[in-house]
Amino acid sequence: MKRIGCSIKLYCRYISINLRSMMQYKTSFFLSMTGQFLVSFNVFLGIFFMFQRFSQVEDFTYRQVLLCYSLVLMEFSLAEMFARGFDAFSGMVRRGEFDRILVRPQGEILQVLGSKFELTRIGRMFQAVVMFVYGIGESGVTWTFSKILTVIFMLIGGMAVFSGLFLIYAAFCFFTLEGLEFMNVLTDGAREFGKYPLGVYGEKLLLFTIFVIPYAWIQYYPLLYLLDKRQSVFYMVLPLGALWFLIPAFLFWKFGVRHYQSSGS
Repeated sequence: MKRIGCSIKLYCRYISINLRSMMQYKTSFFLSMTGQFLVSFNVFLGIFFMFQRFSQVEDFTYRQVLLCYSLVLMEFSLAEMFARGFDAFSGMVRRGEFDRILVRPQGEILQVLGSKFELTRIGRMFQAVVMFVYGIGESGVTWTFSKILTVIFMLIGGMAVFSGLFLIYAAFCFFTLEGLEFMNVLTDGAREFGKYPLGVYGEKLLLFTIFVIPYAWIQYYPLLYLLDKRQSVFYMVLPLGALWFLIPAFLFWKFGVRHYQSSGS
């Protein structure tokens, strides 16, 4: 317990250092945050104009789709904010900076996490919160304590899944030095196609998001519970089950560390 407490304290210290660094250039920080907000706003406009032509997608209304996408966007933004170090890990390996991490007493994952903290993603998070509040209006959700817990579980599970994908992306860098672009299909791509409930894409994709990468655990099924399309409490806690995805991601990372060879930079 003492070691965990020290690790948390050190990670908070890393965050504090990153924040102070960003605040040295306040104008750049606020412009970047505004840019993140506007980029996400374009997606909101795409959904808006699509529903000007069609009143529903499958059985989901405009407000329900906004509710769905806002939750996915919040999950992704939280993961990108706190796990940004993994997303920028290829540069660390290429420059030989990971060698220094390996000789330090703290765990390498904690040090990589603390190397980069993107507070500018708050702009995207704010956009997601605005869409969430707007979507609540006529989404048909009767808010109870269990449904509030469902939203919290979705955010926890979603952050874990996207962080696991960033960890896998970083682990590939041990073998390639550069990040593999196809991983963006699973991260940024998932954020984009996650703006609609996954069931609308067909059975094959739904099966992929159940048994391979558990997007459906953090988006589709808990959303059905929120909208009273499913009644079982199982769908409420399902997002927490998605935490299993961190296990293979962590094992692949450890496999990469064992086979790491310095880039020679």
